[in-house]
Amino acid sequence: MPKTERRNFLLDFEKPLCELEARIQQIRELADENQVDVSEEIAQLEARANVLRQEIFSSLTPAQRLQLARHPRRPSTLDYIQAITEEWIELHGDRGGSDDPALVGGIARLNGKPVVMLGHQKGRDTKDNVARNFGMATPGGYRKALRLMNHANKFGMPIVTFIDTPGAWAGVDAEKLGQGEAIAYNLRQMFSYDVPIITTVIGEGGSGGALGIGVADHLFMFEHSVYTVASPEACAAILWKDAKKSGQAASALKITSRDLKELGLIDRILTEPASGAHSEPLEAAATLKQNLRESIEKLSAMTPEARRKLRYSKFRQMGIFEQGEIS
Repeated sequence: MPKTERRNFLLDFEKPLCELEARIQQIRELADENQVDVSEEIAQLEARANVLRQEIFSSLTPAQRLQLARHPRRPSTLDYIQAITEEWIELHGDRGGSDDPALVGGIARLNGKPVVMLGHQKGRDTKDNVARNFGMATPGGYRKALRLMNHANKFGMPIVTFIDTPGAWAGVDAEKLGQGEAIAYNLRQMFSYDVPIITTVIGEGGSGGALGIGVADHLFMFEHSVYTVASPEACAAILWKDAKKSGQAASALKITSRDLKELGLIDRILTEPASGAHSEPLEAAATLKQNLRESIEKLSAMTPEARRKLRYSKFRQMGIFEQGEIS
């Protein structure tokens, strides 16, 4: 990414690191122009940058991780699909008159084997985001996903889904067209499928809009992604009538991958590059591909009945808590 474009998308906590990296680059260029050996000084500055990078990204607050999950340069569903597959054919339409651009899907070849991939798709800029409805799918989007998943189940292809949405579209038209019914029907059907299902939260996973393609045998999250029943802004507005308290809500909601792994709601955290997936998207894609390959191999070795039982028990155990005796 060009340096000027990168600065335009900097988050507040990234600025000190970017300034230090810019200084290192400037010294390099000056040294090359004047043919001066500054390798020792460069090595010291790079070591300082590595320490600063570790300090910043190892101590992010939930609100800062939410910022990373929403980063405009974070890899999207189509970015990952194009990076990890050998072939990709996008399929369109729900066979009911709708083709929602906020939810994409099709048939791909992953490690030489056919799979069905689908997921939420956000835009890169304002114009693209408006066209994609900011990754918020309509009922037609979830019915398109259902059509593709039924196809996968019929022909014995694993289903791979990617979650990246603030939530399902909540407009009046979406309600008229049966948003709740479309998501609920997907939930029921996904529990019944014989084929392996692997879901990865690649960015922001919000509410039922995320869960509508999120019933899986294995559920992964990228390190700086988030998964929540409601956005922190919505939660703060509901509880405190003040959206400015979204940082407090983000901490209380337990939205980070680490929190959800400790609670047993996800199966695996996928490590991101040192400065986040947007800094090294191909490295993030390689991590995703390796984990998908391992997961598909493991799940494919199981019987369909065993996979359904695994899927059911996973979600049946969510929300169970133990209460000790009061002394």
